[in-house]
This record gives sequence, C-alpha cells and structure tokens, in this order.
Amino acid sequence: MLLIPAIDLKDGKCVRLRQGRMEDDTVFSDDPVAVARRWVEAGAKRIHLVDLDGAFAGKPVNADIIKAIVTAFPHVPVQIGGGIRDEETIQGYLDAGVEYVIIGTKAVNEPHFVSNMALEYPRHIIVGLDAKDGKVAIDGWSKLSKHDVIDLAKHFEADGVEAIIYTDIARDGMMQGVNVEATARLARAITIPVIASGGITNINDIHALGKVAHEGIMGAITGRAIYEGTLDFAEAEGIAGSYL
Repeated sequence: MLLIPAIDLKDGKCVRLRQGRMEDDTVFSDDPVAVARRWVEAGAKRIHLVDLDGAFAGKPVNADIIKAIVTAFPHVPVQIGGGIRDEETIQGYLDAGVEYVIIGTKAVNEPHFVSNMALEYPRHIIVGLDAKDGKVAIDGWSKLSKHDVIDLAKHFEADGVEAIIYTDIARDGMMQGVNVEATARLARAITIPVIASGGITNINDIHALGKVAHEGIMGAITGRAIYEGTLDFAEAEGIAGSYL
C-alpha cells in the first residue's frame, strides 16, 4: 500500500484546510518544492498535489509551482487535483510531466467528460469522490448531491478510469481517524484501485487500512498528520509498504 503525502497549494504556499473551508487554513510552508523534497527524501513513491485556488477558480492557479515540483523530482509520479475542468488543462499537466490528473466536481456534474478523457488519456485519469454518509459532495464540499458514491464509482470504473480517490469529508483535516469501513466497502464494490483520503491521524490508522488493503485499497493520502507530527511519514511509509 502506498502512503502518499499531500501538498495543498494556496496563494503559492503549502497549507491544510479543515473540512475544505478556504477560510480555515493553516500555512505549513512558503516553499512547496522544499516540502516535496522532504517527503521524497523520507521515501514517498508518489505525491498528491491539490491546487486549492484552482478548485475554487475552476482553472489552474498554481500551475508554475506544480511544474516546478514535477521537474525537481522526475522519478516520483505526481497526481494533481483542483480546477481540472477541461481537456486543455489535462493536456497541459500531462505535458508538464504530471502522471495522473484528478477530476472531482466536473466528474459528478458532467460524467460524460470523464468517459471522454479516460478514452483520450488512458491510465492517466483518476476520479476523486468526496462523500458524507454515502452521498457525494460537490463544489468544494458545499453541497451534497443525490448520488450514491458506490453507484458513481461503478460508473467511472466502466468508463476506464485508473483509480478512485475516496475522501470521507466528515473526517478530512479533523484528525479523527480514517473511515476504514466505508473505504473498504467501496473497494469491495469495484475492481479498480481505491486510494483512501481523509482522517489519517496516526500509525494506528495505517495499520487499520493496511489490514484491508487486499480488498483493493492501493494507497492512502495523508496531510495534516504528517505536518503536525502525529504521524512520522518515513515510519508510516515503511509500514504501509508491508501491506499488499
């Protein structure tokens, strides 16, 4: 199982939000490239980037920083989300060296866009599904849709996406532990890999996810815990890698 460090970008800085609220942010560094270097040197085999400004603007805002990170660590695959709403953006990120692009709100609102992009860019498209109580949230978590997360995941699986990132938005950034049961339930329902996100707090969460990794959980994204020090990334990455 991969442990994937998250670098959330706002105003050119590395920040973390609580439950997706832009006004409730904590700045961890003014140098996102240095942050990426820290995690790569600690053993990260993939990096998760989010253009928070882009997510709210509906278009890339921190593209220069994202390109700088990709250029600095060409051997480490990067996945990027936030503000990816058209093919031009996807093509631009892939041309810059990004390995995976994550489609979120646009996937829910216009699912045909995902099917077209998965066909055009096979093995590069990931769908991010953010859910609360089994229902998918959209528009920066400000709205709950009527869509069931498992039903949508099955739809995108049929479209040929590479993986699903599943975020329990009730727990993201709250340091309350990962929702293992809901993540495993989704992984069992589909055959493409699931990447867990939201709520990882300490080493116990890594073990809990690792024990069900064989259900189809290929990785877990961690953010606030590794910045606030409740989770040692190098130690946790080693433990995660022992689970298949």
